[in-house]
Amino acid sequence: MKRILIFVSLLFINPGLRAQDAPAAIHVEVRGTGDPVLLLPGFSCPGAVWEETVRELERDYQCHIVTYAGFGGAPPIEFPWLPRVREELEDYLIARGLTKARLVGHSMGGTLALWLGTSRELNLKSIVVVDGLPAMGALMIPNYDSAKIAYESPWNKQMLEMAPSAFEAMATGMAAGMAADLAHQQQIARWILEADRKTYVYGYTDLLKLDLRPDLNQIGAPVYILAASRPFGEEVARKNYVAQFEGLEDYTLDFAPDAGHFIMYDQPEWFVRTLRDILN
Repeated sequence: MKRILIFVSLLFINPGLRAQDAPAAIHVEVRGTGDPVLLLPGFSCPGAVWEETVRELERDYQCHIVTYAGFGGAPPIEFPWLPRVREELEDYLIARGLTKARLVGHSMGGTLALWLGTSRELNLKSIVVVDGLPAMGALMIPNYDSAKIAYESPWNKQMLEMAPSAFEAMATGMAAGMAADLAHQQQIARWILEADRKTYVYGYTDLLKLDLRPDLNQIGAPVYILAASRPFGEEVARKNYVAQFEGLEDYTLDFAPDAGHFIMYDQPEWFVRTLRDILN
């Protein structure tokens, strides 16, 4: 299969929009032929997280596989990071005539897909959210107030100054709860360790600060949510999803059986079959 590697930035659209040689916020690999599908990875993951999925889709779809600045070896950019990523994703879709594309996003990628779904410039065919939420911070932080989340914080300072051995131990522990297979856990941990540290810390701050719940009613495309059933069980997860998506009038929620956060790793056959049904 012929592969086309496209490095995307605002310079692609207008050379005067940003400083010469400034790094791009997104990098996109295009594989396959057919209707376009934009594949958005989760936080700290490169586009390679979709490799097994793309091998199944590229025979029938043109897959646009995204890697974000600061992850997967891509050069970091200035902050705020996440709004810039979102801006360049929309510019990419418009510049390439993909305004009616299908979006598939894992975790933070699902949040980005929802954010793009609120755009008046896009007329997306469908949005598939793979174990993602419109307001991750609201799930994780008691008495959540996005206005109080800032780059300068004791937690961020600790993360930036953390010794490599401690950071590796943290990454390994986090990855252990995200996928069942040891090889996949090790890969997830490697991606965390390979990430630009400032992007990992401040980019996550951007994500925690983002609250799309008030804007969900602006999404016109059908939204399909593929949710993990582990580690808290389907009943708890369903309650969280229903609460977070209260502002979206119509969506489909489906749970992957016995799957952790990386559903495409834990239940690959179920995932591809369900995803194909949605895309078709």
